[in-house]
Amino acid sequence: MDLEEKPKYGEPRKYDPTFKGPIQNRGCTDIVCCILFIIAILGYFAVGILAWSQGDPRKVIYPTDSRGQFCGQAGTPLEKKPLLFYFNIMKCASPMVLLEFQCPTTQMCVEKCPEKFMTLIKAYSNKNDFDYYKQFCKDGVTNTMGVPDILKYGLCPAMLTPSKPFTRRCFPALGKQGGVITVGNNSHFDDGSGKMRDAKDLMDGVKNATVVIEARQVVMKIFEDYTQSWYWILIGLVIAMLTSLLFIVLLRFLAGIMVWVMIVLVILVIGYGIVHCYIEYAALKGEPGADVTLQDLGFQTDFTVYLQIRQTWLAFMIILAIVELIIILLLIFLRKRILIAIALIKEASRAIGHVMSSLFYPLFTFLLLAMVIAYWAVTAVFLSTSNEPIYKVFNETACEHSRQTCDPANYTTSSMKKECPDSECLFAFYGGETVYHKYLIGLQFYNVFLFFWCANFVTALGQMTLAGAFASYYWAFVKPDDMPAFPVFSALGRSLRYHTGTLAFGSLILAIIQIIRVLLEYLDHKLKGAQNKCTKFLLCCLKCCFWCLEKFIKFINRNAYIMVAIYGKNFCTSARDAFFLLMRNMIRVAVLDKVTDFLLFLGKLLIVGLVGIFAFFFFSGKVKAFESTAPHLHYYWVPILTVVIGSYLIAHGFFSVYAMCVDTLFLCFLEDLERNDGSAERPYLMPESLRKVLNKKNKTQPAE
Repeated sequence: MDLEEKPKYGEPRKYDPTFKGPIQNRGCTDIVCCILFIIAILGYFAVGILAWSQGDPRKVIYPTDSRGQFCGQAGTPLEKKPLLFYFNIMKCASPMVLLEFQCPTTQMCVEKCPEKFMTLIKAYSNKNDFDYYKQFCKDGVTNTMGVPDILKYGLCPAMLTPSKPFTRRCFPALGKQGGVITVGNNSHFDDGSGKMRDAKDLMDGVKNATVVIEARQVVMKIFEDYTQSWYWILIGLVIAMLTSLLFIVLLRFLAGIMVWVMIVLVILVIGYGIVHCYIEYAALKGEPGADVTLQDLGFQTDFTVYLQIRQTWLAFMIILAIVELIIILLLIFLRKRILIAIALIKEASRAIGHVMSSLFYPLFTFLLLAMVIAYWAVTAVFLSTSNEPIYKVFNETACEHSRQTCDPANYTTSSMKKECPDSECLFAFYGGETVYHKYLIGLQFYNVFLFFWCANFVTALGQMTLAGAFASYYWAFVKPDDMPAFPVFSALGRSLRYHTGTLAFGSLILAIIQIIRVLLEYLDHKLKGAQNKCTKFLLCCLKCCFWCLEKFIKFINRNAYIMVAIYGKNFCTSARDAFFLLMRNMIRVAVLDKVTDFLLFLGKLLIVGLVGIFAFFFFSGKVKAFESTAPHLHYYWVPILTVVIGSYLIAHGFFSVYAMCVDTLFLCFLEDLERNDGSAERPYLMPESLRKVLNKKNKTQPAE
């Protein structure tokens, strides 16, 4: 049976007396993919330059009036008019608003919003009132013009309602008095034609006008919270970094004790979370509105509302209880394996002790990733704002030219205006008909694809660099004398000089899978309203399959980069060798590698839990000692969530070095078992602690 299995997964490594770690004399690998990657990067720069020359981010910063001009833009005649005013907000109740994201009414930039009720007919009879009214009219309106002409040519709104600025737009100042909707403290208003209307008639217009920008309100509040709490967030992240660094240093000297302390603390932290959720759940019993279900409550922009619902705390408690149970069961079943994993972690701690610069390498990876993300984000913004303003015909009566494109420069003399006298040519949205605009979606797709490719390349470079550094430690016969003077820099130089093509090849495969997953999500979103059960099931299966495939490719790539760092072969050969090596030692893979990953994950969980609990008590004001110090926020969960996510990323950065070290040492350890047999001529290079756990010994000294 063994004879049949060995050829299936390749032949074990043979003893080579000349092999002493990562091979120095190596050649360039996967050159074709290297050239392809360079061409793709040059094309990426070309797309960025094209986007920057055509795009205009002001389109997402400033509101745009009916002429396509930006309100409040510095250096323009509208610099002192930062607010957008709607002539007739009730027209925003049209369903077309949800389709075209534009109200079919004249919009103009104003210095301030209307502060009182006024109709054009009444204002026209009083000079002072009319002078005030003209602030909200188009240019060219004079006292000599009659009201019918002003309304006929759409120069002024028929009425003004008290309004307040919201996201740089003037919306009616709606309120409630005795359960009745009011505007400007009045439940009725004159619509300008002499007809009295209920204030609630404005609700639909305001509601539809804010559909597009409702999320912006939440964003603005979140932004304000960040401005109030950014320094406290930084302090929280510094605490997370110091805690992670302290944890790594303690692992270096007290690996065994720290692992068991970490396990106990994780169980205690999650246990405290369960108790706290139960206390909150019990405290809300009998409170008015606390028994409302999450389904009945629906989506709320004020997320603190959810914390007043008992079902929220019950859900948190159940989730934490399940996590606690899973961890305890895993620890029970893996208690013997944990001893072996601790030995591997101890050796990883020694390796990191000899290669201390590896702890700071994640900062370099983070810097490169930040550059990639920044370039992608800026290019995406410029691409999305590189459309031209599109103007369409808006009218009140039936018109065959309704919603057709038009030119505002000569619309008053056009045939469309003659056939539809009450129509107007207003700014609708940004678009375009040129070749550039036709292929704009393709450029956006290219931007996303290159973002995935470059981000994966940066991650792969970090993995191969650390693998090369730690492999030089393992295979050094006398540590650290036989190691390079600067193992991280040596490994980084080898990776970039010889294996840029290999890194590009592996990251390209991963990028293709990731872009397919994005397309599947896009299809799922587009077909959500029309899909049947069969389509939904098929899409769900595809998304699940590609998620699994991505995880598998990441696993293969990671081990392939380790083999490339050691032997200097191309991607396919290295991936095959790594896969066969792992398959020949499947039991050890499950016992050592995965248990070690689980323990390192518990370490990240512990750091995130400790910092998260501290952030919760500080920002929520639950502790009286922090009440006067903590900033006053719209959503206290904003800084808490930021600190928790940031803490995880920081902890992941430090522990990723440990994880890469463990994976590298593990593959080297498996090769050591195949190359050597413990004899005087072929001694094991693994540490004594691992040899004891595996019942292996070097027969070097008969006296021993």
